[in-house]
Amino acid sequence: MTYKGYYSPSGTIFDRRAYVPTRPDTPMPPANVLVPLDGSPLADAALAEALALFDCRITVLNVLTPLDAGMSESGVLGATEGRRSVAHDRADRLVDRARDRAADADRTVETVVRTGDPAETILDYVDDHGIDRIVMGGHGGERGAVARRLLGTVATRVVGEAPVTVTVVR
Repeated sequence: MTYKGYYSPSGTIFDRRAYVPTRPDTPMPPANVLVPLDGSPLADAALAEALALFDCRITVLNVLTPLDAGMSESGVLGATEGRRSVAHDRADRLVDRARDRAADADRTVETVVRTGDPAETILDYVDDHGIDRIVMGGHGGERGAVARRLLGTVATRVVGEAPVTVTVVR
């Protein structure tokens, strides 16, 4: 705790012993990290970053997107059973590969596959499962503003709406 006096922009002195909280030297480490994984090299780098930085529970989430949900940076579920099967097989391979990479680092990860809009699904998962940090890859794209081009549409939305710290790996 630090006590300081402070001044208004007009120079008026307020309580010199007003409580001004100070930031701890080291922030509290997360207990539950979410890594959205879509098969891209940047998502793989995000998983590697999370495994290297955080000694806590790490959950890998892959989101399958219905074909009618618009643009996706994840697997896409098609209208036919064959396309759905291919998308689910790809998701299984992604989460299996994540488990293998974690095992190579002497770690384990929880894996989850969900269906829906990628950004909404990530944000809902954060709210429903006590996630306190997201580590995700950023993706280039042709749509939208400069931030979307730099981060990708899913990453941009997650960064803007997540109630927790988001680390974007580029």
